[in-house]
Amino acid sequence: MSTQSKFIKFHDKIKLSREDCEYKDAREKDDSILKAIKTSLKDEGYPVIDNFLQGSMSTSTGVKNRGEDFDIDRAVVIAFDDSPDDPIKVKKIVLKVLEDRGFKNAKIKKPCVTADYISKNLHIDIPIYRECNGNYELAIGKKNSGDDSKEWSASDPKGLKEWINDASLYTGSANKKLEQYKRIVRYLKRWRDNKFSTAVAKKVFSISLTVMAKEQFKPSLDDNNKANDLVALRDTVNDMLHADYFSYQGNEQYRVRVTLPKSPWRNIFYGSSLNTGTQFYNKLTTLKNKLDKAIEETDLTKQCKILNEVFGDDFEVPSSSSTIRKATYSTAGASGTSQGA
Repeated sequence: MSTQSKFIKFHDKIKLSREDCEYKDAREKDDSILKAIKTSLKDEGYPVIDNFLQGSMSTSTGVKNRGEDFDIDRAVVIAFDDSPDDPIKVKKIVLKVLEDRGFKNAKIKKPCVTADYISKNLHIDIPIYRECNGNYELAIGKKNSGDDSKEWSASDPKGLKEWINDASLYTGSANKKLEQYKRIVRYLKRWRDNKFSTAVAKKVFSISLTVMAKEQFKPSLDDNNKANDLVALRDTVNDMLHADYFSYQGNEQYRVRVTLPKSPWRNIFYGSSLNTGTQFYNKLTTLKNKLDKAIEETDLTKQCKILNEVFGDDFEVPSSSSTIRKATYSTAGASGTSQGA
């Protein structure tokens, strides 16, 4: 048995997709809420012309988080010509739908309407867009925002999804490389959830890990197109550290900046603290060093112990008696290709 087989087993344990049985309640709620939102917006003169998933469910990068809510990230689109000048007007309609359906803590945040359905362990975000000729604008503003703090802001949510899902960035075995990239995103998310406190983990945004990994992805396939996720992850993390995401601020502190690759091209970490940037940099450095150590190790059990420390108990450690053969696959015959986003 190889390190790669252990990675695949780990990946299958942590991955979460919309079709999974664990996501059944979330899926059914999503469908039901969308139907109610469509009805309410139509009654108010703002018929929904489109809707689509955003976030990890739309890019096949979702992970199971023990004890955490399931997320629904459902975008709702109205026509530009039907939209009110005040974007908060439509957000209030959606807010009332959520309140009437028993959601707790329903509120209008700057980029979306959000709420929790405690009995179902669900968290829902509903961004609202208006569209004209394929161009989207996001309803920005809180419930009581003044005129200078609310607007319809240019955005490209579908372009972002397409960029993440794009296999054409890779030459040769493009689909296999895209699959490996998405596994790496899931590994990074579980690493974050395992190594950061809950408070800080929430500030190391999933979209930032997704973008950084896409931009710096270093696939690793051997001559037979067999993947080596350990090498690919190490090489990708190494390039993440040596890109321009982290800037040294003195006193062993770092600021992190990651720019969305599509409109509105914003800094995902805008307003983020030095503490978040410093922890992110230091823990990412430790991760890279641990992966180096795992690659250098030739005993499968010892490799898996290192990776178990990195990712938690879902990365299984085999008993020593079952690992007589050395785990040479991790480095032998694997060629890390340099193509990246």
